[in-house]
Amino acid sequence: MDKIFIEGMAFFARHGVLPAEREVGQRFLVDVSLYLDLAAAGAADDLEKTVDYQEVYRKVEEVVCGRSFQLVETLAEAVAAALLETFPVSRVGVCVKKPGAPLPGCFEAVGVEILRGKEPCPEK
Repeated sequence: MDKIFIEGMAFFARHGVLPAEREVGQRFLVDVSLYLDLAAAGAADDLEKTVDYQEVYRKVEEVVCGRSFQLVETLAEAVAAALLETFPVSRVGVCVKKPGAPLPGCFEAVGVEILRGKEPCPEK
């Protein structure tokens, strides 16, 4: 299966368990992978036979910035569902990172990574 990916999309949004996180907001980083057959697009050099990256970005932005979730797990599920519903893909991977999570100590980010599909994913 082929893959289109967009990494490091940054959005300012209001997700979190703590009320202050939803009031003040913070930066979220999102990576997505879209799994589909790209052979026809590659052979024809035709955007209509693939997925437009700009449309993917807009859909992710709409979900991340359009609602407020307590959990990044729920945010990742919402992004995955929107991508599966909107684009002709069989599976999507979504990674949501929260660099400013209210945790003690030094860290780069916390987050979740999920893989969802229109059909069951094969076992590894």
